[in-house]
Amino acid sequence: MKLHFSITAAEELRERRGGRYVLYSVCLEGFLLGKARYSQLRRWDAQLRQLFGSAVPAFPPKFYLAMTKSMADERQSQLEQYLQNVTLDSNITNSDVFRGFFRKLQQGQVCIRISSLNTVFSCLTDCTVSSFCFYDTFKIQTQRAFLDVYLADGSNIRLDIQTSDTAERILEVTLCKMGLSRELIKYFSLFFFQDHDNGVLSVVKKVAEFELPYVSLQTMKELHCKLGIRKWYMDPSLDTLLMDCRASLNLLYMQAIQEVKKNWVKPTEMQMQELEFLQNNANKAKFLELIRAVRFYGYVRLDPCICDYPEEGCSADIYVGNNEINCCITLPTNQTKEVSFKISRLRSWQVTFLGAIKDGEDDTLELRFEYNDSGTWQWIILYTKQAFLLSSCLKKMISEQMMKEAKEGQETVVHSGFISRKRFLVRPNEDNRVFEKIREEDL
Repeated sequence: MKLHFSITAAEELRERRGGRYVLYSVCLEGFLLGKARYSQLRRWDAQLRQLFGSAVPAFPPKFYLAMTKSMADERQSQLEQYLQNVTLDSNITNSDVFRGFFRKLQQGQVCIRISSLNTVFSCLTDCTVSSFCFYDTFKIQTQRAFLDVYLADGSNIRLDIQTSDTAERILEVTLCKMGLSRELIKYFSLFFFQDHDNGVLSVVKKVAEFELPYVSLQTMKELHCKLGIRKWYMDPSLDTLLMDCRASLNLLYMQAIQEVKKNWVKPTEMQMQELEFLQNNANKAKFLELIRAVRFYGYVRLDPCICDYPEEGCSADIYVGNNEINCCITLPTNQTKEVSFKISRLRSWQVTFLGAIKDGEDDTLELRFEYNDSGTWQWIILYTKQAFLLSSCLKKMISEQMMKEAKEGQETVVHSGFISRKRFLVRPNEDNRVFEKIREEDL
């Protein structure tokens, strides 16, 4: 399924020799990865096409005339769609060419301008990713560093890494250091999270396998994020596959204890008494067996948000997991209503970047999903800064459901998850309003 790539800005710049070009801000799940020019993306596409041929989606064509604003907007939209579509093939996303490109993009490594390398490129039989130049976005070179990976009990494992190590590599090293069987690594993932002083736990985003966690943490300093390990599946019954390994049992147990303390789960009074007894006796296996019957166990809890159901302006607490989006909605009359939106009745969804409504405010995201309510399809809208995380959870639930149905020989129902972006111009200015003077060769 598509990754949540977007291009949130197209910045027009001048070079010392007088040329002009556009620098695109490439984001993943709303966070900036780096900036690149059209020509860099086109060269990368050529490399992918050499390896994967027609499996690579069509790349936005060159314009041989001066670009108007509408042409510039079209190119930005096409590049965004290309980045999303190119991730549909796991063979592509797992390739060194794909990962190498984004490693360089995130590090923002700088070398001489590509146009001055044309002669060098023409002499090479294979243009390698290391030949690309990237703009000095984050100024983080490859070097040795220490990285803390946090567990759900608050402890951390300090790793001696390279700043260019990917999330996949860091996850594997951490879990193997804990003694986890390699075949079980796929059930866990790295996440960025915030542990607030008031006890609230916010999951910011799941870290993509090709991301560089060290670099991302530097760019997210204002959020005071930590890097942590959590299980990555939405069906609580999958716990049973991990119970025979001591390391995975410990990881599940720590996360379950954390979710009880953070009030993510809703045990009855009797269930709570039993859980406390098992915890006091350190009976981890029985604890996990019992908690699977507790309400909202295995769900991801989102921060409170705003929704338009059953009427506009309602606040909602969102739990997503076990094939549902559960919303505890507070109506404008202060009455509460609980609604469960079943994945089996959800047809599609869309994440939209709205921008800042007013100067000084944070950017607004919405996730809307098309839902069959009593035989009628309607769009339900949630305004939440965790829209990308919610979308990732929906994709995970659907993939698990499809795998389960395939094993049982059932007909698989295909749901479509996609992302689009509304252009919300807050402060238009002369620099980002007109591109008609830019020549194609400058791009």
